[in-house]
Amino acid sequence: MLHTSMTHLLTLELNDQIFTAIQRQAEAIGVPPERLAATLLEQQFGQVFKLLLSEAEKETARARFERHFGTLNLEHPIDLNNESIDVDLVREYASNHEEG
Repeated sequence: MLHTSMTHLLTLELNDQIFTAIQRQAEAIGVPPERLAATLLEQQFGQVFKLLLSEAEKETARARFERHFGTLNLEHPIDLNNESIDVDLVREYASNHEEG
């Protein structure tokens, strides 16, 4: 897949403390402060984008997952009531231990 790179101008207002920190770091490495700020933002959002799937990728993954959906055909009806399940478990446990 071919990605085209576009640049956009973004004007930010920073407090003195943040601007000074960016300016000093930029001077130390020999780049303009705006380039350093842009690079820092690109790195930060690059990491975030790697963690997030695109909407199309999410749909594809969901469709793959949903292919596993189906119906369950039991020979007898079941009761999903917790109390009924507990009674069935006790009955089954008791009958297994009476035989042995």
